[in-house]
Amino acid sequence: MRKILLTAVLVCLLAVPALSAEDPSPPFGPGERLYYDIYWTVIHAGKAELLCMADTKMDGEPARYFFAKARTLGWVDNFYKVRDTMEAWTDMDVNYALRYKKDQNEGSYHKKVELVFDRKAGKSYRWARGTLQHTLDQPEDVFDPMSILFAFRKQPLYKGMEFDANVSDGKVSVVGKAFVEDKETVETGIGDVEAFRVRLDIKHLSGVFKKSKKAELYVWFSADERRIPVKVKSKVVVGYFSMTLREYYPPARG
Repeated sequence: MRKILLTAVLVCLLAVPALSAEDPSPPFGPGERLYYDIYWTVIHAGKAELLCMADTKMDGEPARYFFAKARTLGWVDNFYKVRDTMEAWTDMDVNYALRYKKDQNEGSYHKKVELVFDRKAGKSYRWARGTLQHTLDQPEDVFDPMSILFAFRKQPLYKGMEFDANVSDGKVSVVGKAFVEDKETVETGIGDVEAFRVRLDIKHLSGVFKKSKKAELYVWFSADERRIPVKVKSKVVVGYFSMTLREYYPPARG
């Protein structure tokens, strides 16, 4: 059961597409809230939320701010308590990452990570447990595991599309790939949703799935201008993890 909730949330946040040269106004914005139920096979293991917070500043630069939280429920909470949070900051157009934080609390395991991107220097700095542990050379436009999701939602989808983009957790920096396979109807808490099924190439991200080298990873995005991540599914050694949208609240438009 180790890292059930963090793994499930990362499944959703590791989408890795490229961006269009002409980015339209994004379908997300401050005030948008997404709430999910997380399952291990048929067991309701926990819940998660994904929020687009009020715009802010990071090191003096205007920034978008995203927040995610996951926790276990019921008997799972008694057996293996999880309380994880993630935060990400990007430029206002969501073209590159500025900073990423993760506070991981799973059973007796506790770890805080902060990832700082220095775009001018072309480097990133990963701090863990208060110590600088990794410094990496980075491409000019690179995303963390959370902000890549919002970069993806800027791109109109269609069957047969293939994507790639730079993504880094501060320990490795890779070009991830995603493939839009088909359109399906997904049952969610907000009703049946027509969605594109996206298959993710995760061979470079095996650190998230150390016990399942051949894990399959799919994310379904609503087939409309919102491109909401409505479902996630990952096959692992024993069964699978899934995350399904329970509630959705649109951004506040001024």
